[in-house]
Amino acid sequence: MAKGVRIIVTLECTECRSNSNKRSPGVSRYTTTKNRRNTTSRLELKKFCTHCNKHTNHKEIK
Repeated sequence: MAKGVRIIVTLECTECRSNSNKRSPGVSRYTTTKNRRNTTSRLELKKFCTHCNKHTNHKEIK
């Protein structure tokens, strides 16, 4: 059986980790898929963070 090239990755807000002055406690996380062959580096997208209440960068985590 061949492995699929698309994998599921988790994106986490970069500002929630270090910012203590946010609207609610916790860290915003999104799940998405990426093509392992085309995108070998870590994925970084600008998404809406419900805890910071604004659009922030979300980076791929393990």
